[in-house]
Amino acid sequence: MRDVVIVGAGHNALVAACYLARAGLDVEVVERRDVVGGAVSTVERFPGYRMDAGSSAHIMVRHTGIVEDLDLAACGLEYQDLDPWGYAPFGDEAIVFWGDLDRTCASIESVCGTRDADAYRAFVATWAARNRHIFASFGEAPSPARIGRHFLRVIRGSGLGGWELSRQFLTTGDGLLDELFTDERLKTALAWMGAQSGPPPHEIGTADLVGWNALLHDRPPGHPRGGSGMLSVALARRLAQLGGTVRLGDGAQRILLRGGRAAGVVTASGEAVTARAVLAGCHVLTTLDLLGPGGPHAELADRARRSVRVGNGIGMVVRLATSDLPRYPAPAGGAEWRALQLIARDRRALRRAHGEFNAGLPPTEPAALAMTFSAFDDTIAPPGKHNVTVWGQWHPYELANGEHWDAIGRREGEKLVAAVDRVAPGFAGSVEQMHVQTPLDLERELGLRRGNVMHVEMGLDQMFLYRPMPELAGYRTPVDGLYLTGASTHPGGGVFGASGRSAARVLLDREFAPRRGRAAALAGALSRAALGQRA
Repeated sequence: MRDVVIVGAGHNALVAACYLARAGLDVEVVERRDVVGGAVSTVERFPGYRMDAGSSAHIMVRHTGIVEDLDLAACGLEYQDLDPWGYAPFGDEAIVFWGDLDRTCASIESVCGTRDADAYRAFVATWAARNRHIFASFGEAPSPARIGRHFLRVIRGSGLGGWELSRQFLTTGDGLLDELFTDERLKTALAWMGAQSGPPPHEIGTADLVGWNALLHDRPPGHPRGGSGMLSVALARRLAQLGGTVRLGDGAQRILLRGGRAAGVVTASGEAVTARAVLAGCHVLTTLDLLGPGGPHAELADRARRSVRVGNGIGMVVRLATSDLPRYPAPAGGAEWRALQLIARDRRALRRAHGEFNAGLPPTEPAALAMTFSAFDDTIAPPGKHNVTVWGQWHPYELANGEHWDAIGRREGEKLVAAVDRVAPGFAGSVEQMHVQTPLDLERELGLRRGNVMHVEMGLDQMFLYRPMPELAGYRTPVDGLYLTGASTHPGGGVFGASGRSAARVLLDREFAPRRGRAAALAGALSRAALGQRA
């Protein structure tokens, strides 16, 4: 019998596995695919091209300290900074967002004027300070006391009354941008970057999705040399060194219940892997399906299927094998290819794309985010060739016009290529091969229900103590011995890892701390690490 069996080898599950194994527990991870990482994995789509299956740029995990605490560099993980982190082309001009704030403000001043450059400097100072406290709350299991403590620090540091501060947080991202800046190009770039979590910047409560951009001046996003999946590979290597195991190609088909308690899993091959506790790193609704029909959990499962907002997808992506990089009319000396390339005409185009998404229609003119990591990573494309990823929002999983994604996927992929070509003329001619991942493809390959890369929508009603719903917050479930991690849980989607670390701490506290002094000690260390201290 194992101490813990973990369902799915996504990056949060692997983070949890490493911390559990480091506490001396016997851990096995079961995964249906033949590669680790889930949506943080890299595969060969075309000969010589290592392409990401899901996420590409890593932002949040670089602020958690997990990479350093687990010493993943010693397991082969090498981050290449995306600095500048943003490049927004507008005709023969471009705004460049560097890690260095002075350099960024100089770029903004050259395009938008001194007023907006000064306003941006003030914006970064204000919202970075706020988000450092908010980020600390992401590193702990959510509770009213913990969340309240961190938000009290936000209030005290703001110099504002509670009503004004709450107004600023509850306003729309667009509203915040209109208050602060005058140039539509700067507003568009920041709005599009803020929209990457899913909610559009004209939605209530999205101001801090824009405000989060300020923290990118503390530490830029990173690209793992060799592809996004190298984070997961490094985690799996660390787990093996700690004595844990990963079973590939034989995922969980059912969670074993004995006396109402989770007691292991039955895999696709029919093998029963028994354990003292089960940690599910897959989608929360997939976890509930694995429990089977009936039983004391049936009512909760039914309520979750009705109340957990998975939504209608977020977007789609194309992976391109090209003969050249996008050539923008306002080059930044090659720095543009290191950055996330924020391609959106203006905020009206963002609102139109989201309006069509709400109506169940593919966008007429998709906003695009281009990534050109082969410009500085020579391991992901053949010599003289390039590996380009273009992500687009918003693309509905369920289409209202009678079309089917299998029939229109390539057409919509070509729209994303055209979006880049509009601002980098000639780029479309450099495309030699294209792999399209529609919302339906994302569900089929990666288990992302309805193509939602965040698992559950990132609206205010499904964050913190509400993620994925109050009864399932805090990584615990009403089924004894069954715990949750992954994008369905606090603090949400993206390449983060915080959910895995916090879930490990909760599981250790509840299941093993009374029996294992080392587990209790590690739980304390994890708690300190979650607050930004070195474990």
